[in-house]
Amino acid sequence: MAIRFVVDSTANMPTEVAERFAVVPLVVRFGEEEFVEGVTIDCKRFYEKLVECDELPTTSQPTPEAFAGVYRHAVEAGDEVVVITVSSKLSGTYQSACIAAMDFPEGRIHVVDSLSVSIGAGILAQLAVQLADRGLTAAGIARELNREREKLRVIALLDTLEYLKKGGRISKTVAFAGGLLSIKPVVCVEEGAVKLLGKARGSRQGNNLLIEQIRLSGGVDYEKPLLLGYTGLSDVLLQKYIADSAALWEPYPKALQTCIIGSVIGTHVGPGAVAAAFFAKA
Repeated sequence: MAIRFVVDSTANMPTEVAERFAVVPLVVRFGEEEFVEGVTIDCKRFYEKLVECDELPTTSQPTPEAFAGVYRHAVEAGDEVVVITVSSKLSGTYQSACIAAMDFPEGRIHVVDSLSVSIGAGILAQLAVQLADRGLTAAGIARELNREREKLRVIALLDTLEYLKKGGRISKTVAFAGGLLSIKPVVCVEEGAVKLLGKARGSRQGNNLLIEQIRLSGGVDYEKPLLLGYTGLSDVLLQKYIADSAALWEPYPKALQTCIIGSVIGTHVGPGAVAAAFFAKA
């Protein structure tokens, strides 16, 4: 009996890692135009349209039937499934995954709420693969992921809080505070929700604040996966951040991995964001 891994399309990770996962996509709509994330629209085209459009696109979660189709294929082959979803506090995707699992024999489908987003869910998924390679069962992997997610950190430097406000992910009061003096807000995902950590003027101060907040969050566990991500059409800001924070990542024993953050999360944070996902030591 093999273990199959499933993520929803908001989980971002390098291409070579993503090949280990089946993906259940979310939907993005620009007005009357509907796109399936990662299927009928890629990241480049999405960010081109995001910059061009006057209104914020909308997103919607997968149906239980979308998950059920993936589960059925695995169960009919005699395999077990470990599913990792975007935070249940930010999307109904986790609920759809759980509803679909109810139609299959008990113990065959293991759904894990990442309580995170994008590259955060991505490194939790990478950890799942590592645990499977060490010989853990599907149930054992799910239990370990539920423990490890307490140490999972996602911290990001945004160009603006406007997109999070428009999408209803933060209050207008928080967005107003973040917009004062054209500052660069630093946010995190805490207990599954978005929280404003601080603000700085300009990208250099923003990078310094991002580095500081990463250090304050418990220190980086360099033995576990970590990943850096960006939104928009260019990774120039990410490369600048990597140069500014080189000392922070120097102890990491592997090559530093980066990836673009997809369209659903990009809808809510906007272009120009830089993010780091890692497991804290504490």
